[in-house]
Amino acid sequence: MIAIAIVIGCVVGALIGINLPVISYTYSGYLAIAIVAALDSVFGGITSVLKGNFDLKVFLSGFFGNAILSILLTWLGVKLNVDIYLAAIVVFVGRMFTNLAIIRRYYIDKWSKKIEEKEENKNENEKKTVG
Repeated sequence: MIAIAIVIGCVVGALIGINLPVISYTYSGYLAIAIVAALDSVFGGITSVLKGNFDLKVFLSGFFGNAILSILLTWLGVKLNVDIYLAAIVVFVGRMFTNLAIIRRYYIDKWSKKIEEKEENKNENEKKTVG
């Protein structure tokens, strides 16, 4: 199911990217920080699915809320001539790495358990054939 959503998202993104004009340099900073915020929400959503406590309302509010807040911080930083967006990047990227570590550990544990089960089944079958 997730693989289908990823493929559909990639196809839609590619089609939109081909048909839309290039984002101007003026707005590229705003778009970049919004994308980082949205990716943070996506990794958080994947983590919550793996933990079994995913809530669509929380995901959507975080997705759009984080993106809008990061854009507003970037805009405020431009007006004040201070790189406030760096604070948002540090927070979002830090959370992305934390969520990625959780996801990685989940799949490593799952993979390790499968290997252990195969080893146990192999040992049981060997004992049956010997005994």
